[in-house]
Amino acid sequence: MKKVQISTEYITLGQFLKLADVIDTGGAVKWFLQEYEVFVNGELEDRRGRKLFSGYTVEIKNIGTYIVEA
Repeated sequence: MKKVQISTEYITLGQFLKLADVIDTGGAVKWFLQEYEVFVNGELEDRRGRKLFSGYTVEIKNIGTYIVEA
């Protein structure tokens, strides 16, 4: 499980995937969310604008699990 540090109150899922080095560009977010199952706190999520707060868990099948930390 990897910890990803944020410096704001929250981060969007799209920004998070970039920050966690899962994707290279913001433009790849839409494609990535269509191709991979991404779970936020155990729930399937496909909205790149989903707000993630400190303590949230992001799990990506076959890639890894991440924790959002403020």
